[in-house]
Amino acid sequence: MSTEKADESRVLEAGVSEDRRAERRVVGKMDMRILPLLILFVLCSFVDRTNVGNAKILGLQKDIRIDDHQYAVGLCVFYATYISSELPSNLVLKKVSPKIWLPLLTGVWGMLTMCLGFVTNYASFVAVRGLLGGAEGGLFPGMVLYLSHFYRRKELALRIGIFYTATSLSGAFGGLLARGLNAIGPAGGLEGWRFIFIVEGLLTVFVGLCSFFLLPNSIESSRFLTSVEKAIARQRLDQHDSAHEPFDWAEVKRGILNLQVWLSALAYFAILSGLYSFGLFLPTIVNNGFAKDANQAQLWSAIPYAVAALFTVITAFVSDRLALRGPVMLVTLPVAIIGYAVISETTNPKVQYGMTFMMATGMYASVPCILSWNSNNSAGHYKRATTSALQLGVANAGGFVASFVYKKKEAPQFKKSHSIMLGLLCAAWVLVAANVAWVAKINRDKSRGKYDEWRGRGDDRDPDFKMVL
Repeated sequence: MSTEKADESRVLEAGVSEDRRAERRVVGKMDMRILPLLILFVLCSFVDRTNVGNAKILGLQKDIRIDDHQYAVGLCVFYATYISSELPSNLVLKKVSPKIWLPLLTGVWGMLTMCLGFVTNYASFVAVRGLLGGAEGGLFPGMVLYLSHFYRRKELALRIGIFYTATSLSGAFGGLLARGLNAIGPAGGLEGWRFIFIVEGLLTVFVGLCSFFLLPNSIESSRFLTSVEKAIARQRLDQHDSAHEPFDWAEVKRGILNLQVWLSALAYFAILSGLYSFGLFLPTIVNNGFAKDANQAQLWSAIPYAVAALFTVITAFVSDRLALRGPVMLVTLPVAIIGYAVISETTNPKVQYGMTFMMATGMYASVPCILSWNSNNSAGHYKRATTSALQLGVANAGGFVASFVYKKKEAPQFKKSHSIMLGLLCAAWVLVAANVAWVAKINRDKSRGKYDEWRGRGDDRDPDFKMVL
């Protein structure tokens, strides 16, 4: 009898082992076919978004005759249109389909980036920046929503972390590329900085065209998966995910009135205020003391981004393995806080440059956790679409802060500017801690039966749907 039980146990273990191997094979295929495209989207987006900072120190302001205030207004107009397009874009994503919508957005903003290479005055600069923000706004919330239909909740942080490393790498790549492209001009009557926009825009349009043929709409339309693998991929997803959910304004309202989204959105707002100011003004900061000239500043600016990219992936991996979002951020944010605290007081250029590593690492490593957190705790397509877009809409208002905080009169130390970012990051830490406490309370209430009326509803109010801390 004991021998029969042992044989049965071995058969069951073999079956489970084979299922796990098949599941890993499916996840590996999705990773190899989806993530590289998303990485290219993000790389193009952030290079196209922050290359204006590189062009600024290479002559943009002088050549189109704008002052610091007008430059900042151009940045603010970008963020205003960026924010206003995020929620509408996410709501139409399912109707139009990701295969069409995401490549279309990429191609459009690529063409608009090229147009920046031909602006001649303040009016044209502001107009093109505004259109560019409207085109780029739908990308990030759309990608987070898109990934949630391929991966489990506890797999999202690592995938978001992998493609989000492209944002930090874009700083390194963008600086090096800007230096090389600037060397093309003056040519054909165009200054060197104009080629930064023209060439990078062309590359983005090319990525958009290619992705139209390569990006799958859904698990069912993924030609790289066999029918058996598609079945495995569907079975892996949470039962609370509905592929055929009809549009309902009540779900949009439920997303807007969700306390979790506001706590995480405000925390993300503080983090993005730091990230955007870091991306836009790091070359200026480096050029104000550490580097000898603008070209050297581009090179030195690349290294902190590369280090941040490595730690972003490591942090995202740990977050998924522990199935924790907020507690991980409570560890990573203090790294950036220390960096800003020191750089706001020191006058040593070498120490200041060293602190940029901590600033970049602490902020970038926090982003995959906070981006996946709302998606993890929202079930129902339109509730998730709303919370993802709303979180990013509020957070991207940090661009307004970034546009005006690092003023030329604060150079070269930027003490007040750094102190403002320090305060915002401390506020982010408090907001994350509050969200952890709130999510823990929801889970306790569910275990005590306070959500039993929603049992079987099939959304995040279901008692069986456990919130991720």
